[in-house]
This record gives sequence, structure tokens and C-alpha cells, in this order.
Amino acid sequence: MQLPVQALSTLFAEPWEAAAGPDELRCVARAADRHGFAYVAVCDHVAVPRRLAAAMGTVWYDPVATLAHLAAVTGRVLLLSHVAVAALRHPLVTAKQYATVDRLSGGRLVLGVGAGHVREEFEALGVDFGRRGAVLDETVDALKAALGPEEFPAFEGSRFRFDGLGQGPRPVRTPRPPLWVGGSSPAALRRAALRGDGWLSQGDPREQLPQRIAELRRLREEAGREGPFAVGVIAEPLYVGTPSWDTGPRTLTGARQALAASLRAYREMGADQIQVRLRCRGLAELLDQMAAFAEEVAPHLRG
Repeated sequence: MQLPVQALSTLFAEPWEAAAGPDELRCVARAADRHGFAYVAVCDHVAVPRRLAAAMGTVWYDPVATLAHLAAVTGRVLLLSHVAVAALRHPLVTAKQYATVDRLSGGRLVLGVGAGHVREEFEALGVDFGRRGAVLDETVDALKAALGPEEFPAFEGSRFRFDGLGQGPRPVRTPRPPLWVGGSSPAALRRAALRGDGWLSQGDPREQLPQRIAELRRLREEAGREGPFAVGVIAEPLYVGTPSWDTGPRTLTGARQALAASLRAYREMGADQIQVRLRCRGLAELLDQMAAFAEEVAPHLRG
């Protein structure tokens, strides 16, 4: 699940999150750890321009600082950046930060990256917005080298070159932490299939996912790419049980069997995992919903 509090976009944040903070964030992360959720995820924006602030908000916790903090209060759950706008930063800087998170967490990092969409962010940091896809392609390749097993990694591309520069601590996981690519454009799907260890949906409607997943498989087969590849999707908003309040027209509600049957359809499409967003009016209700999902719905997802 994507964690609450750490990003206050009006597109997905619940009203109660605006008054919440680190205490609530830690509480939800611990609950996810306790209830067997696969990962907790955080978003990434460096700065939000005034023209987008009404919709996006300006509260976006830094993903590296947040994941490192949560590493200290959890013990099992994976820590995912969904997604880091990796083209905004030099890959050696990104590698240093996330390798440290992986080391601090005992090998629980999953590095999710995406192209980004806010032009002003790129302009402020001196990165060509129009070329961000090409920059990200090379950044992913450089990150795969920098996060690999070599203490002195080497990489040579058109924008980034490094050799003979040692970085420690090294990641715990070998040959490196998984690198997942987010996005649903043709370029993002190609990037995920050819360069990534997995794909992260960015909220594609359910009816479009079979086509997206088929395209990923086609691209990987044509390129001769084999080995593990994680396909992750974002489910509709959920509420376990019958709500006493308006949870919105797209929210899946009802008994555990009905919810599980609906979510199993994602597996039939070819997804390996689903990211859930549980509707709630406050922290207590969110914690109750997480427990209900873990106890009543999750056990029925495989059969």
C-alpha cells in the first residue's frame, strides 16, 4: 500500500491526513508490517509549482528520508519508492542514498522510478524536461551498475560516466535491490520491459491492464529478456464490509468473498501484486480496515 500522510494530493489523500504527521505515518507503517502487507510505498516531488498546488498540494515527504526513518520502526515489510523521479538526480547520488536505505533496513529496499511530469521541477534543477525519458533510460542503466555488487562500479553513457569511484555501504541484496519502473506510456512500458525488474501501474483502469501486461510480455520476449519480472497494479479504492458513509462511486465494498473475487481478476490478467487504498475517515478506521483486509480478504486472494 501507498502510505498516507506523506503525500497530500487531493487526487488520493483523505481529508484527515492534512492534520496528521509522523506519528500517524509510523503507526500505519507498523500496522502494514504487522499485518503482512508486502510493501509500503512513498512518493517523490521536490517542489510543486503554484499552478498545480491546489490539486497536488505541497506536502510530499522526501522518499529517502522517509524510507530510512520507517526502516527503523519496521522489521519485515519492503520499502518502495513509488516512484522516485530519478532523472532529477545524478545516478551516483541516488545510488548512494538508496543503497544506504537498503543497508539500514536489512535489505528491504525496492527502488521504483518514473519519468516525472512537472516541468517546473526539472527546470529549477537544470534538467531538460523534454529529454527526461532519455535521461531516465540512461539513469536506470547507471543505477543498475551503481547498485550492483562492485564496490567500484563502472558505467559509461552519453550523459553519465563513472569508474574507479568506490561507494559504501553496499546494498544488502545481491546482485542488487530490485528496480521497478512506473508509468503506462509506450516509452514507460518499453523502459520497464527492457531495463527494469518489474513494472508499476500508475492507476490504469482495470479494463486497460490486460493490454498493458500483454505489451510488457511481448517486449520482453522480443528482446530475449528472461528471469523474474514483477507486475504490480493499483486496485480500485476498497472498503471491507458495508460502509455507513459515502465512499465514492469507484470504491469496491462488501463481504470478503466478493472483494477477494474481484481482486483475483488482477491475477488472472497477469499481475503479481496489487496495491490497495483503503477508504477511511481517520487513523483508527484505516487501522481497522487494514486488519480486516489482512484477516478477511487477503487469505482468499489465491483461491
